[in-house]
Amino acid sequence: MKLLVTGGLGFIGSNFIKQCVQSHSVINLDRMSIGSNPMSLRELEDNKNYRFVKGDINDVNLVSSFLDEVDAVVNFAAETHVDRSIRDPAPFIESNIHGTYSLLEAERKVGKKVRHIQVSTDEVYGSCVGDPFKETDTLNPSNPYSATKASADLLCRAYHTTYGLDVLITRCTNNYGPNQFPEKLIPKTIIRALHNLPIPVYGTGEAVRDWLYVGDHCNAIMQVLKKGVSGEVYNVSAGNEVSAIGMVKQILGLLEKPESLITYVQDRPGHDMRYSLDSSKLRSTLGWKPEHGFGEALGKTVDWYRMNEGWWRPLTSAEVLHPTPWKA
Repeated sequence: MKLLVTGGLGFIGSNFIKQCVQSHSVINLDRMSIGSNPMSLRELEDNKNYRFVKGDINDVNLVSSFLDEVDAVVNFAAETHVDRSIRDPAPFIESNIHGTYSLLEAERKVGKKVRHIQVSTDEVYGSCVGDPFKETDTLNPSNPYSATKASADLLCRAYHTTYGLDVLITRCTNNYGPNQFPEKLIPKTIIRALHNLPIPVYGTGEAVRDWLYVGDHCNAIMQVLKKGVSGEVYNVSAGNEVSAIGMVKQILGLLEKPESLITYVQDRPGHDMRYSLDSSKLRSTLGWKPEHGFGEALGKTVDWYRMNEGWWRPLTSAEVLHPTPWKA
């Protein structure tokens, strides 16, 4: 199988490419904006199954030039940080909505049917106050980032229904693992703790996320790519619900750092207090299940950042590590 992977220099995209490039041919299209890091895939520079192209998914002609030679598009390309979307929604609208539209238009006009995997997020459902969300639940996004991802999902469903495109959507919970950009909670906490800097925790720290190891997420995407039913949505979750303050304390414990580093800061505007997904559909119909235990995988993640300062050091700045980034 030959794949066009968009946003492959980002966190999840780079991990996905590393997993699939040994058995599949990959073209990685990435515009190298914030969150992209060529160092994440430097080991593949001489791999005959891997090709990198610097470019924007909004360039329909460029995207179209690849579609005749690939079997599927896996779209990771997106602006993803809620805090930055609060500060400036415009790049999120351009990348997440218009970028997805551009991909779908290129696929609509090509002479062959190409499978499209839209990598989405649990945040499109909004805050969860009861049972974990199922794929059929109403979308109710709370911030500009999640609103643009929900818009992209709706475009994908519309292009499947109206034009018959082979589109599938995956919605995952919060990922963690190697190569994650330092602005996110886990790497930011690790990096600041390694330097004995205060660890910012929003509000009371009680916001809960369901944590999914990136390798398990990548396996789920591959299962959907190979076996998923066209037009369907698949939730991806591991059932590891942990609060922000609980996560920070676990990381500090792994690093043998004192909890006195914890500093409570102003809560993020419109902060959803819980995300939770029911992934029984993916498990029962496609046979996926997570392979990594939470404690073990979190320990591996902490160790990776501890041993790979050369990867994250050039990415850190006062703005990236800011305690309240929406105000930076």
